[in-house]
Amino acid sequence: MATNATIASACPAPMKATSNGVFQGDNPLHFALPLAILQICLVVALTRILAFLLRPLRQPRVIAEIVGGIILGPSALGRNKHYLNAIFPARSLTVLDTLANLGLLFFLFLVGLELDPRSLRRTGKRALSIAIAGISLPFALGIGTSFVLRGTISKGVSGPPFLVFMGVALSITAFPVLARILAELKLLTTDVGRMAMSAAAVNDVAAWILLALAIALSGTGHSPLVSLWVFLCGAGFIICCIFIVPPIFRWMAQRCPEGEPVEELYVCATLVTVLAAGFATDAIGIHALFGAFVIGVLVPKEGPFAGALVEKVEDLVSGLLLPLYFVSSGLKTNVATIEGLQSWGLLVLVIFTACLGKILGTVVVSILCKMPIQEALALGILMNTKGLVELIVLNIGKDRKVLNDQTFAIMVLMAIFTTFITTPLVTAVYKPAKRLSKAKYKYRTIERKDSNTQLRVLACFQNTRNIPTMINLIEASRGTEKKEGLCVYALHLMELTERSSAILMVHKARKNGLPFWNKGRYSDSNQVVVAFEAFRHLSRVFIRPMTSISPMTNMHEDICTSAEMKGAAIIILPFHKHQRFDGALETTRAEFRWVNRRVLEHAPCSVGILVDRGLGGSTHVSASNVCSTLTVLFFGGCDDREALAYGARMAEHPGNSLTVIHFIASPEIAGEIANVKVDIDDNSNTSAGHDDRFLAEFKQKFFKDSTIKIEERVVRTAAETANVVREFSRCDLFLVGRMPEGQVADTLNVKSDCLELGPVGSLLTSPEFSTSASVLVVQQYNSQRVFNSVSSKRVDVLPEEDSHVLPEGDLESK
Repeated sequence: MATNATIASACPAPMKATSNGVFQGDNPLHFALPLAILQICLVVALTRILAFLLRPLRQPRVIAEIVGGIILGPSALGRNKHYLNAIFPARSLTVLDTLANLGLLFFLFLVGLELDPRSLRRTGKRALSIAIAGISLPFALGIGTSFVLRGTISKGVSGPPFLVFMGVALSITAFPVLARILAELKLLTTDVGRMAMSAAAVNDVAAWILLALAIALSGTGHSPLVSLWVFLCGAGFIICCIFIVPPIFRWMAQRCPEGEPVEELYVCATLVTVLAAGFATDAIGIHALFGAFVIGVLVPKEGPFAGALVEKVEDLVSGLLLPLYFVSSGLKTNVATIEGLQSWGLLVLVIFTACLGKILGTVVVSILCKMPIQEALALGILMNTKGLVELIVLNIGKDRKVLNDQTFAIMVLMAIFTTFITTPLVTAVYKPAKRLSKAKYKYRTIERKDSNTQLRVLACFQNTRNIPTMINLIEASRGTEKKEGLCVYALHLMELTERSSAILMVHKARKNGLPFWNKGRYSDSNQVVVAFEAFRHLSRVFIRPMTSISPMTNMHEDICTSAEMKGAAIIILPFHKHQRFDGALETTRAEFRWVNRRVLEHAPCSVGILVDRGLGGSTHVSASNVCSTLTVLFFGGCDDREALAYGARMAEHPGNSLTVIHFIASPEIAGEIANVKVDIDDNSNTSAGHDDRFLAEFKQKFFKDSTIKIEERVVRTAAETANVVREFSRCDLFLVGRMPEGQVADTLNVKSDCLELGPVGSLLTSPEFSTSASVLVVQQYNSQRVFNSVSSKRVDVLPEEDSHVLPEGDLESK
């Protein structure tokens, strides 16, 4: 009995799952479920805060997650034993590790989904050579470093497993982390980005093979044949999966048609297969993660099946369960074990060896492959990226007693440091913006001397809702007289997030570039490509679908770069609000509003913001059925001239009729404004001269065209101007300048929350103005334009619900 009591006191009792509540005297922290909930909430909150703080440094979220795990562990907060015993007691670690590894199991399945085996078969000789060099040299240096560590801080560890683990840890390149860094730095479609992704894919597969070898060697069996059996059984498992699993998944994918929800049975069967594969590889002795990763790689990437799997799994796994793995790793990391000059010297040695091996090996082979030295250096730095896979290797080594506490802490800090320095070093070394084509940018505006030249348009859209109106606008813009007179690049704006599906999206789009276009073969699953390709065949418009994948914070850079590279004369952006069934405008995503504003500020050409009210209906209108009434409201100024120039282009289509309303100030208002204005800007006189010449040329050119009408309206007040505009509210499309000039425009005072639309655009989109017409607000390119000062000239910013046109009485009282 005494012996049993001694054993009971030495081993803490297992935790029960749930408590009876604090009112019955139970402490929730003494029970597994409430404690696990608290741990998840704590780590998610901390990692998200750190990710937010590191965002200005353009660091991947994995850095915040690793650092957050270390902060929660014995290196920082864990120094307080009361905190450690309360939040992360020893008896809770089994539950914590189980949840963490379950999350990691499914996350590795998602990583496998990101990797397309066919891309490995298409890897060129250069990428393959760079990948082999990027693995071999750091692996050799890692083995050399392991001898130094075994002679100092890692005495007594098993030799062969330690050598292999150190080699693998130094030779890994984190494929998902690298993809995010490349996307963040706009390098995905450069030569460096393509080469890095191809080499990293090869490196990723090689790292898993080497890790399997390391695990097999680290077994506790006394006979060396045990390691051989583990390795052979692992290889046999992979071969069986290659022949058995893909046909089953293809059969499932064929029964999941595009546009239809994926059968719940197929999703459930796939997840059970992942768990079964994990059980099989764990039983073999090479860790359950391998089975999940292999199944993910073998799932077919075409069709909606893979996307549905990602949607079902990723948010729960990446958002809640995976962060527990970083806590589990952080609890094993104690930076305090690195003490003394020798230990810190070994940390510097490991970091130096890791960077030297990766960068030197990659740079030398890249130069031998005739790559410029600047690109070769950037590629070497990129290939030195570490991440979650590195952490997995180190944790397996720690669990199998191959790495002790001090070596483990040194290797974790090495992984953080090498990943942290990647973005700033690549930014300093490689400047892709300087490598853009310096082709002559001929036309930055629609207004030009020779109107028979080709018009290049960059039409942006956020989702499939924007496509019908955008296609109908393009159809109305193409005219009939000029062969190939219109060239359109349709740019799909997609946000890059931290979700795995965003990286899957990047991989699918990577070959096409920024800007990219689909060459030759079109995937039936891409509805956007199919829509624009069908339109191209039905019309004579040269059109190419493209995709921009970037964070909202710098999406405008992609748009402006695309316009610059393609020589666009105008960028057409969708307004950030869409029309509801009751006719009111509702915000789609407020972030796109700031994207539009930044494009207006930085665009290398003219910009148009399209307020969509269903131009031509919800489907594409064929050329023979086009019947649109267009109205240009002309007050004066460069923006109004640009809107009229675009209207003239659209009027060439036989199905379009154009009405130009030229607003002229009455003598009374002209006298009042002349008395008020003391300082007369010479630019206004110059602009008025341009307006007169432009209108005279327009009237002379279209004098005999019965589909074009020009009306001159003399107005005195803003209310009269609004009444004139209401007379034409039954048209299909208004074309207006963003910032009109002239005496009539000076009387306008429209309260709006949308500076990007200007006073006239705000009038046409206000709740007080009833119309079903779409609105295109145009800003002409002007290198001297100052966005902020101009945009606030005559538009009062109000909350959205107060947006309306001020009556004349209010104007006079002001």
